[in-house]
Amino acid sequence: MRLSHLRNFCIIAHVDHGKSTLADRLLLATGVVTERDFRNQVLDTMDLERERGITIKASAVQMPVQDLTVNLIDTPGHVDFNYEVSRALHACEGALLLVDCAQGVQAQTVANAYLAVEANLEIIPVLNKIDLPGARPDVVAEELAAVLGIDPVGMLTVSAKTGEGVSEILQAIVDQVPPPEGDPEAPVRALIYDATYDDYRGVIVYVRVLDGELKRGMKIKFLSSGREYDVNEVGAFKPLMQKADRIEAGSVGYVVAALKTLDHVKIGDTIAPAKNETVEMIPGFEDPKPLVFCGIYPSSSQDFDELRKSIEKLQLNDASFTFHPESSEALGFGFRCGFLGLLHMEVIQERLEREAGVEIIQTAPNVTYEVKKTNGDIIMVERPAELPDPAHIDELREPTVRASMITPPESIGPLMTLVNDRRGSFVRQEYLSQTRTILVCDIPLAEMVFDFYDLVKSATRGYGTMDYELTGFVKADLVKLRLLVGGTEVDALSVICHRSIAQRRGREIIRALQKTIPRQMFEIALQTAIGGKIIARESIRALRKNVTAKCYGGDVTRKRKLLEKQKAGKKRMRQVGNVSIPQEAFLSVLGRGEEKKKK
Repeated sequence: MRLSHLRNFCIIAHVDHGKSTLADRLLLATGVVTERDFRNQVLDTMDLERERGITIKASAVQMPVQDLTVNLIDTPGHVDFNYEVSRALHACEGALLLVDCAQGVQAQTVANAYLAVEANLEIIPVLNKIDLPGARPDVVAEELAAVLGIDPVGMLTVSAKTGEGVSEILQAIVDQVPPPEGDPEAPVRALIYDATYDDYRGVIVYVRVLDGELKRGMKIKFLSSGREYDVNEVGAFKPLMQKADRIEAGSVGYVVAALKTLDHVKIGDTIAPAKNETVEMIPGFEDPKPLVFCGIYPSSSQDFDELRKSIEKLQLNDASFTFHPESSEALGFGFRCGFLGLLHMEVIQERLEREAGVEIIQTAPNVTYEVKKTNGDIIMVERPAELPDPAHIDELREPTVRASMITPPESIGPLMTLVNDRRGSFVRQEYLSQTRTILVCDIPLAEMVFDFYDLVKSATRGYGTMDYELTGFVKADLVKLRLLVGGTEVDALSVICHRSIAQRRGREIIRALQKTIPRQMFEIALQTAIGGKIIARESIRALRKNVTAKCYGGDVTRKRKLLEKQKAGKKRMRQVGNVSIPQEAFLSVLGRGEEKKKK
């Protein structure tokens, strides 16, 4: 096949702007999926994607359009899965920038468009949902022109729900997306942009072939590790995996090569012929930088090995998820896991429980801090237990993000109040139109990871959207808030916070724990401390049996004797008893106590 007969494109957009629905329509229009086999979200294969109505993994499919072969990659829209989008762009030459005609330009619309520009893709703007009563294609086209400098004349309009305008999009892909570059006669050179694990076939790698061709039986080498493998199977996505004789230059497909060990595959690696030393490595992807960390432990220590295998498989399928082993006095052996955001963390937790069948305990999420020690060394701290002794700390620095919030002008006041409450600072303000404004602020990441996005939605009555990027580390007056349950420190529940809110935060934590830790046969003291100073305390009252119920009148000394005996038993129980902390108690630490008071 000649390169001129190939096209590779992806669909990028904000959350819920209709990417998956448009992909469904394109599959129907090209005959890849018949009306009989059609279902909504064809390319969203995970149950979790279908339940939540969002795309989590980028997925590819091959379609015939006129006399061309077209590869489509459907991408996620949420900011937490931005890394998936950036990898998908490396396999394409063009991008459909989809914008909801009713909602207009949103935060991730801008962020994904910039990613496509950086990747030198041909951008085709498409206005979706023109069938809605509130559609404003002319206004939205002006917003696109104002923000991204895209010419509003001739923008494509489509209704992914009804199928109107789909044929025009296919024609635009043929006319405007350039064919891939490459040399079909050169030695094979392919980029690994994703991978998955199959229990029967081992690791299956998803590749974009730049030069040459990949075919069954050939011997290949992974350039980053130098390991060599025999190719057992190659194929394309139609939309399920379908075997083929070869994957030619410019195409996207999959390779099965008896890869049984997970750590042999690196996303962004280059595949080359085994005996050829002249093939240069393709520039891969930047390693993802996790922003949120939490501990994941098995409920039973016997499930540790099963949890480890499941996490390894999951990391192969999601390169933005990182982990390393750790131990906790309270929870035993587990893993410290890094995520790109809270939604990413929730999705990983659900996938572990569903796909591995292991019941897990998850600690409260936190961010990474930078510590400058008195001897000049700079270290990164991923959890409060790793914080050095205060006497050895010269500076504590917290990560700061630049948040871009798109909001109606009347919501600027409530948003600024929210930003100030979270120790943020105003940077600039830009007007997209009379009804849309971009508000840019710098905010500590630790103040955003819990519920900031929910509060943005509340402050803007659901019309606000947000995107953010890490800007660096800033010196701050931070302290480690220790939590003691029954006099024993629980390192998994300790947090690092700003000194100005430490006492309030400590009281919120122990009041939440007081409601979730079940009562025992002895009183449990809940305390929060900074260093050796206790700053808050609550108690969980003991369960008490009425030992004097059988006493009817008579000498009072008999009752006292029974009460003293009970008291001695409780004292001994307090000395040897262990407090069982349920998963709900760890999750309750997320509570911020900032719910609006009822008027």
